[in-house]
Amino acid sequence: MNTQTIALVGPPNSGKTTLFNWLTGRKQRVVNYPGSTVDLAVGAALPHLGPGAEKIEFVDTPGTYSLFAKSQDEEVTSLTLFGGRYPIRKVIVVIDSTHISRQVHLVKQLQEAGFAVVVALTMCDLHEKEGSRVDIELFERELQAPVVPINGVLGGGVKDLVAKVGAIDEPQSEIRRLTPWSTEKLREVFDGGERLARSVAKNELRVFDSTRGLDRILLHPVFGLVFFFVVMFTLFTAIYWAAQPIMQAVDWLFTMGAVGVKYLIGVNPISEFLGDGVIGGVGAVMVFVPQIFILFFGISLLEDTGYLARAATLVDRPLSLVGLNGKAFVPLLSGFACAVPAIMAARSINSKKERWLATFIIPFMTCSARLPVYALLLAFLFWDKPWVAGLWLAALYFGGLVIGLVASGLLNLVVKSKTPSFFLLELPLYRRPKLAVVLRNSIRRTKAYVTKTGPIILMLSVGIWVLTNFPHITTHDPRARLEQSWMSAVGRRIEPAFTPLGVDWRVGVGLMSAFAAREVFVSSMAVMFSATNTGSEHSLRASLIDRMRHARMPNGTPVFTVASVAALLVFFMLALQCLSTVSVAYREMRSRRFAAFQLISMNILAYICAAGTYWLLR
Repeated sequence: MNTQTIALVGPPNSGKTTLFNWLTGRKQRVVNYPGSTVDLAVGAALPHLGPGAEKIEFVDTPGTYSLFAKSQDEEVTSLTLFGGRYPIRKVIVVIDSTHISRQVHLVKQLQEAGFAVVVALTMCDLHEKEGSRVDIELFERELQAPVVPINGVLGGGVKDLVAKVGAIDEPQSEIRRLTPWSTEKLREVFDGGERLARSVAKNELRVFDSTRGLDRILLHPVFGLVFFFVVMFTLFTAIYWAAQPIMQAVDWLFTMGAVGVKYLIGVNPISEFLGDGVIGGVGAVMVFVPQIFILFFGISLLEDTGYLARAATLVDRPLSLVGLNGKAFVPLLSGFACAVPAIMAARSINSKKERWLATFIIPFMTCSARLPVYALLLAFLFWDKPWVAGLWLAALYFGGLVIGLVASGLLNLVVKSKTPSFFLLELPLYRRPKLAVVLRNSIRRTKAYVTKTGPIILMLSVGIWVLTNFPHITTHDPRARLEQSWMSAVGRRIEPAFTPLGVDWRVGVGLMSAFAAREVFVSSMAVMFSATNTGSEHSLRASLIDRMRHARMPNGTPVFTVASVAALLVFFMLALQCLSTVSVAYREMRSRRFAAFQLISMNILAYICAAGTYWLLR
């Protein structure tokens, strides 16, 4: 069976990935800004889309404004079309019907390159809602290519699209890479696009009026920035206090699980292993998953309304002061979820220098892995004042951002570049987000977080339990068992390195284990301090904090004080403890030097600042 490989090509925000999902059934994330779809997605057409659909394979390329690549994601699209990896001779060009004048030039470029082209016209539901329409027949005559209107919400027009792309003949001529157009030709094509848009879609949509009205406020140089800071501040403070009821429920489930195991089996090494090592260690981190869900939900909500693109525009000028531009905002904000996809999203930045700077400072952003650590330490300081803890959580988020921007400004003075910088971003229309879609995407992201970190947390929790309980597992006194354990022998050797932070070897071991996954610090503390041994009257989180309050140094002084906890917060805010991030930074920048410099410099900075914090507050 001969399979046709057909590429989907279109600008960011055009609805290309939504169409890909309808064509293939793939559940791929759709976002409202450039740089999110960096890697290719490939999928076979769904069989029910018509005769011959089983012979079609679609390639979803990264969003591109032009075949003349100016960023890494545009280069990926160009390489896909012309590099020979896939035998592509037919292309579906996805055009937003509300932005015909600015996107039709992509059709002209693909036709000139020799591809057989079918145009998928998206966002047609907006025209239908307002009783407007696009003259499809005139559009087809002007473009000399089939045009199929698509309803991205309901999937209307997808079968017709498959039928038309299957019916057109493959080009007989050779596919060739274009040389950049002259300024005169570009002006001619864009002027033609303006005339074409006016002739095929004569009535301007009313939704543009509401978008322009909102933009006058949300893009205002003063009010827009105020609104931006209010939105970001509300999001990060809500992460703490809004999740409390769900966290308490999750906490109760794990606490009952740990207590139930000991009740059913009896207090013995097996029940302690299952209750303290497995359920207690994993539960100490899983209790913070509701906060991570709220973070993903908030970001998805901002994406789907179209506000994130405006935020990138607002921060373009401030970012330019530290060597970046507005395109860096999306990778930086993505870093608040996870640094790995954020660094990959930095490919959308056209300037090599700006991409270098953005990739370097992304780990300063407070990723979801830091959230369980922050939540635990802030709960220790402000157990009965969740709103105060929420304010400090927001301060930690903004603190990481500020430190990152300062680092970018300093490095900008050293790193030189010959590539000119520019900021080009097409603002999408404001749209009412679909709550079901936002919830589904947030659940999927949260599930991915749990499945990614869960096995690591389980493995290390079990390992730490074994090392803190052996070789004297039969000793009934937990404190004596810990003092004589293998972990104690290792921890005391490294304890001098952590004394400047005001903590003992037990916390030091937790900090070292956090280099596998930051969340492991919480499970390490739960296992190290036997948080589930206080009885059923305490929740797992309350039990851990209670043990932390009573933890003592050999000289009797508390391990956890305001000074030492503040030092730990500063360390986690600045340290690069994610080996996956180091790996992807090396891969993206193709430089061991870069990855090593990033890892060493950030951790030295974190150590010095944390030690200084402890010295000032003790």
